[in-house]
Amino acid sequence: MSKRSHIVKNVISIIILIVAITITTKIYNKYNYNDFDKSVSEIGKTNFTRDSKEKYSKMDSYKIENIDYTDSIFSQTISVIPNKPYKVTCKVKVKDVENLNNTKSGGAHISINGTTERSKTITGTTNWQDLTFYFNSKNRTEVNLGFRLGGYAEKSKGTAWFSDFKVEIGTENTNNKWKMVCFIFPNIDVNVNVNGKMENVKLQMSNDDIMNIKNNMSRYSTSISQICKNKMSIEYEIYTITNPIKTLSYDETNGYYVSADDVYEYINSYVEQNNYDHIYVAFRMADKQKGNDTLVNDWIGLGGMDYLGIGFSNIRMPDDENNYAYQYNYLFNTFPEEVFLHEFLHTLERNSQEYGYEVPALHDYKKYGYSENNIDGLKKWYEDYMNCNISYGQNKIGLPPQIYKYKPANKNNFIYSSNINALNEPKNIIEVIRNLAKRIQKLFSYVSENNG
Repeated sequence: MSKRSHIVKNVISIIILIVAITITTKIYNKYNYNDFDKSVSEIGKTNFTRDSKEKYSKMDSYKIENIDYTDSIFSQTISVIPNKPYKVTCKVKVKDVENLNNTKSGGAHISINGTTERSKTITGTTNWQDLTFYFNSKNRTEVNLGFRLGGYAEKSKGTAWFSDFKVEIGTENTNNKWKMVCFIFPNIDVNVNVNGKMENVKLQMSNDDIMNIKNNMSRYSTSISQICKNKMSIEYEIYTITNPIKTLSYDETNGYYVSADDVYEYINSYVEQNNYDHIYVAFRMADKQKGNDTLVNDWIGLGGMDYLGIGFSNIRMPDDENNYAYQYNYLFNTFPEEVFLHEFLHTLERNSQEYGYEVPALHDYKKYGYSENNIDGLKKWYEDYMNCNISYGQNKIGLPPQIYKYKPANKNNFIYSSNINALNEPKNIIEVIRNLAKRIQKLFSYVSENNG
């Protein structure tokens, strides 16, 4: 072979290599999701790609396209320190995003995969905007952070782009003062399914109803400190929202109730501007004086729910004006604020379990020898429950004292914060190759485990 032919052959080889590297790099850049795992609820309805055209910064954005209603997510497991507040931020842009059931729980958002913990959701068509998710690690040492188009109980279609991920660790707020809010909704105007037929229900609170709620919040702010022997205290705000509640949620156990989705558009601006630790929503859902008990189930309060990580409770006004549930009377009821305390305790019960503590069920008072008193309800049970003073064999059980300091994470936890090394993009070709090798090794391990 002549020297000239040898040179030509080498040049051709180099050109082929450059072309191959270029093509491989383009394919890699388009479909590379770094250390993120991709998952969908239904195969064939979602495309995951990297977008070099629609991007916020110099890095290609992460694009999820749901061509039909489904739930899709890309996620990554990160290490966390137990009992610490965390903040996850990113940039997000959406196009034609809509939810199958038209709820506020679906859309583009940040979440912890496998849980209901999430940020607010974004739907419709928007330009790039900030998205923030606060959470507490509780008793966990790692969490699977997800960037989602869909929802835990919702499906979405449309396109979302995510970019510029950042994770921060904050400082704990160790004081025991809780900031609470009660939103009073005097009006509901809802269409509900009654025996297979849609029926419109309109109800109103009276001025006495509203005054009873306000009086009981005032009583509650004093009695809770007394009952728990100053292990916690509360401050509170009350807002009366004149807009009628237009939708109600439903489940087989509780019947109709007000979920976070049902009042999101009315209260979210208040919640975003403040750092509430617990939310109450008060409303009327039946009126026997008017012959309307369509929506009634056997409860006057519901707790244990959450609003973007904040405890969320329902307070339902009695359907009979002669009911003394919320009225102080030394002959009939000296503890009218009981339902406020009871529903908040459901939040502390849930928090205790999520922090890894074993606590007695709030409704199991009879199991431990307590009974309801006609004058002050279950006040003695609540006192022993909150002070870990329930006798059980040779032990005393109840809420752990530290639970009163474990409040929802919010922006106040991040006045002083630190970035953590998580969700980072590769910075150079070496890191890209290392990341690719890690993904290949992970794939081989998965194949080996499933064929072993």
